[in-house]
Amino acid sequence: MKNKNQIKEQGQGKTRITKRLKAFMKCLQSGEQLKSDEMISSSESLATRDYSTSVHSARDIDAEQEPDTSNIEEAELSLRENGSLNYEEARALLGRFEYQKGNIEAALHVFEGIDIAAVTPKMKATLTAKVAKVETRKRRSHNYASPPMSIHAVSLLLEAVLLKTKSLQILGRYKEAAQSCTVILDIVESSLPTELWKLADSPREAILSYRRALLFHWNLKAGTVAKIEKEFATFLLYSGEEASPPTLRSQMDSSFVPKNNMEEAILLLVILLKKISLKIIEWDPSILYHLQYALSLCGGGMALANKLEELLPGVIDRKEMYYTLALCYHGEGDDISALNLLRKLLHSSEDPNHVPSLLIASKISSKSDSYEDGAKFAFRAIENLKGGCDQMVGVANSLLGISLAAQSSLSLTDSERTMKQSEALHSLETAVSMTNLSNPSVVYNLSLEYAQQRKLVPALHYAKSLLKLEGGSNISGWLLVAKILSAQRRLDDAETIVNAALEQTQKWDQAELLRLKAKVQIEQGKLKNAIETYTQLLAVLQIHSKSYEHEKKLHEDAANRSRSLELETWHDLAFVYIGLSKWRDAEICLSKSKAIKTYSASRWHATGALYEAKGLHEEALKAFAIALDIDSSHVPSLVSMAVVLRQSGERSLPNVRSLLTEAVRLDRMNYSAWYNLGLFYKDQGAAFALEAAECFEAATLLEDTAPVEPFR
Repeated sequence: MKNKNQIKEQGQGKTRITKRLKAFMKCLQSGEQLKSDEMISSSESLATRDYSTSVHSARDIDAEQEPDTSNIEEAELSLRENGSLNYEEARALLGRFEYQKGNIEAALHVFEGIDIAAVTPKMKATLTAKVAKVETRKRRSHNYASPPMSIHAVSLLLEAVLLKTKSLQILGRYKEAAQSCTVILDIVESSLPTELWKLADSPREAILSYRRALLFHWNLKAGTVAKIEKEFATFLLYSGEEASPPTLRSQMDSSFVPKNNMEEAILLLVILLKKISLKIIEWDPSILYHLQYALSLCGGGMALANKLEELLPGVIDRKEMYYTLALCYHGEGDDISALNLLRKLLHSSEDPNHVPSLLIASKISSKSDSYEDGAKFAFRAIENLKGGCDQMVGVANSLLGISLAAQSSLSLTDSERTMKQSEALHSLETAVSMTNLSNPSVVYNLSLEYAQQRKLVPALHYAKSLLKLEGGSNISGWLLVAKILSAQRRLDDAETIVNAALEQTQKWDQAELLRLKAKVQIEQGKLKNAIETYTQLLAVLQIHSKSYEHEKKLHEDAANRSRSLELETWHDLAFVYIGLSKWRDAEICLSKSKAIKTYSASRWHATGALYEAKGLHEEALKAFAIALDIDSSHVPSLVSMAVVLRQSGERSLPNVRSLLTEAVRLDRMNYSAWYNLGLFYKDQGAAFALEAAECFEAATLLEDTAPVEPFR
């Protein structure tokens, strides 16, 4: 039983606490500072108090004595009744009060009464709202929502957690202290520093802050670390700031160290996918979306496909898996695998009405000569989009028009061809109408089909609309306008358009424009100017070649296009020199071409043309034959071989007819094939006069509307 002195001491202590609480509440209400002999200022940072003082105070407490909580409960009740503090805030203040007095166990008892897990989401939301509010003010806007707590309350509770941690540390309960400390790290260290650096427009410092957060062992939860990793990866991808690569001295020599933002972001996202696969964190589709974007920029479609296939079954929906893998294979040029996956997805047992898959399948089919399937896929997409998004319906109609136009080239009769061409134009016009002239790809395809059908007036109208829509930012629009003008025999205007495009384009992207300009100059008879333009073009292609050597895998497709363009440029130059009877210069051009690609149908065709110009018909026929062995559908070689054979005598006439009819079948827009077929029929006498007249008429019409370079 407690003696009278103890009872008296407790009564005096209760009186002192009551007095201090009354003064404290008065301070809260009036904002005045308490006298130093009554209470330590609430603004003093308790985290900086001397550790040894706390230890000394703790040692004075009788270890066997249970903390007397009656005064604490009374003080708490008084705070809650007289002030505006809630339960947690009241206990935070009282805990601080006991900690300052050196009553460590009593303080810990108060702090343990705070349900920190319940208020943590509110604290995080308040900090986030505070950051957003600052960012909104920077944009001179005031449309921000009120946070769930005051920033003062957050500060108070964070201090309570810190003092609880210090109390546990003083009492030797280190494991519990460490666990308590992670709460602060989870709330603050996981996001706030990086957010502040971003708001300060200091992306490099933000990146360094992210790296520190991930490299140091904060003992955070897996979900929190994953959140930081995802935020850091997205910041690297979209911030627009190229940071210096990380310096990881602790890593072994064989470890991978990212060289740039892209590699570092991809590494983080791959790590996140691995964590998902190991079920350390839950599935987050946005991780996959960011990784798709990153790898698409650096030609890593197969890398993404491999990572997806490593995921355990059930992690990602099977339909989404099929679709994403199909996009990966399509991006890498493996359209057969992509189409097979899409067919699986569109099977009746899976999702036969998945519109994005139908659109991609239509696009792939129309490019892989499966034109009929392409039209079917597009039509199914249109059926499933009835009453839906006009833009999507427009794209589906555009793909249907592309497939129908391709089918028309394979039609066996003129009536069928005319019908398919009409249907193609109708679908493409519907697409432009549905998208309200806002989709560049749709407008381009309509203009191209009009041009291909030699309806040059509407073709030029839509090509100009395309230029206006894109603001001249896409080379394909400039090329199309120039080609249409050349088909209208407006060669000066065509050259002017190309020059305007060159002025608005960086040298790196000028290759195709320069080649078109050279061909326009050849058509104008400016052969010397054309040679100079080809020389500029070859210089640009040399820059391409040297650049692609450093990162072959990254730029493989672009490098192949560049080599193909260089090959054809040497052939163009060879034909210019053949026309000028400069045999040696033509031979040099062909030797340059051979160094790029030994077996090329177009090179052997140019070689045959050189022999023909020299009067060496046998050698010319051999060269044309080799060209057709390499590519049996090479139309220029078919026509050239037929011309040489027609001149050699009557025994070759059946072969001449066969070669020319095949050339016309493969390319009905080739006026040279029609003209030479007309000559063949003319040689047969009056019995074939009608056929000859029809061929000459077709040749004249096509020649009058032929662009200097094919539209497609």
